Amino acid sequence: MPEASPVIQITDLRFAWKKQAQPVLNIASLEINREERVFLRGPSGSGKSTLLNLLAGVALPQSGVLKVLGRDMNTLGSAQRDHFRADHIGLIFQMFNLIPYLSVVENVTLPCRFSGKRRHKVLAQGDSLEHEAMRLLDHLDMAHADVLHEPVSELSVGQQQRVAAARALIGAPELVIADEPTSSLDADRRSAFIDLLFRECDSANATLVFVSHDNTLQAPFERTIEFDQLNRAAQAQPKLHVVS
Repeated sequence: MPEASPVIQITDLRFAWKKQAQPVLNIASLEINREERVFLRGPSGSGKSTLLNLLAGVALPQSGVLKVLGRDMNTLGSAQRDHFRADHIGLIFQMFNLIPYLSVVENVTLPCRFSGKRRHKVLAQGDSLEHEAMRLLDHLDMAHADVLHEPVSELSVGQQQRVAAARALIGAPELVIADEPTSSLDADRRSAFIDLLFRECDSANATLVFVSHDNTLQAPFERTIEFDQLNRAAQAQPKLHVVS
């Protein structure tokens, strides 16, 4: 059988927020293969979240090749990228991006309302969307919370973070991207959270890209990428000289 193409493939990628600005990202090469568990480490403000936006098709590079699950993102229109993201990518945003007026369960099942592919995966197991949402929430110590059917705005920050994780995992997306996903969790819940990520990704044969500046979370991952070494734009930033 032919070797499967990488889930993420980057060559000579450059990105700047304004056309005339210095690049925020300048990445010569990056490949992440199917079912890899990758820990992307770097300080805040180094461009990690910008890279995740590109991987999710929220933004496009000015130059270079960016392929996700074999699709060249630069060849997809905005609506096509939205559909592609809904069908194939589970995102845990740093700011959660939950819908405040929806309940906990409604927020978790939301990806299956936008993606027939993910909805079908859940229903093919013989489960309802609500039952699958409860299963994921149970692993995150949320299934018996009093607020499950209340607006998600009633939750603590740590609870919202766990809801965002369950939402990203429902419907077995092929690529899971997590941006500082444990920042509001205590040590025990961080461990349970990472265990759930690994277990669900294993079950779906999914690839996991986990972004954090916290070195203590690195151990269970099979590969660590140092973002400062990957991103040549960070290396090219001018040094400040203090004049005495």
